[in-house]
Amino acid sequence: MDEIDLKILKEIQDGIDICEKPFEKVSEKTGVSVNEILNRLEVLKSEGVYGRFGASLNHRKLGFRANGMVVWNVDKDKVDQVGKEAAGLDEVTHCYRRPKVDGKWDYNLYTMIHAGSKDECLDLADRIAEKLGVEEYQVVFSTREFKKTGVQI
Repeated sequence: MDEIDLKILKEIQDGIDICEKPFEKVSEKTGVSVNEILNRLEVLKSEGVYGRFGASLNHRKLGFRANGMVVWNVDKDKVDQVGKEAAGLDEVTHCYRRPKVDGKWDYNLYTMIHAGSKDECLDLADRIAEKLGVEEYQVVFSTREFKKTGVQI
C-alpha cells in the first residue's frame, strides 16, 4: 500500500456519493483516474486490506422504526447450517454466531431485522422462526441508536 492507496481510502472511508458515476467525484478529489482507483481497490481487496465494499443504508430514513435483534437457541450441531440459511434471508441484515454462556445466556445465533413497528418486527421474527425451524428465540429491541462508523484511517 502506498500514499496513493491511502489517499483513495481516506476519500472513500466515509462513503461515496449516490450518483451515476460516483468514482468520477473521487477521481476529481484525489487526482487519480477512475480506472486507476478501481484497479487499486481491486488489488487492495485481493490483498485482504478490506473485505467488501458495499452500501450501508439508513433504515430509519427508509421508514423502518423498529430494530429487532433476534437471538436464537440453536442446537450446536445445526447452528452453522441454520446461520447460513438465516444469513441468506432478505429480511436479515446481520447474522452472526456467539457462544452460549452456561446458566446465563442460552442463545448462540443472532440476526438483525428491521420493520415499521415492534409488532411488525415480532411478526417477521415468527415467520423467520418457522422458515428456520427454530422454536426458541427472543426479540430484543434497540432503544437508542448511536452513530455508526466504519474503520477510519
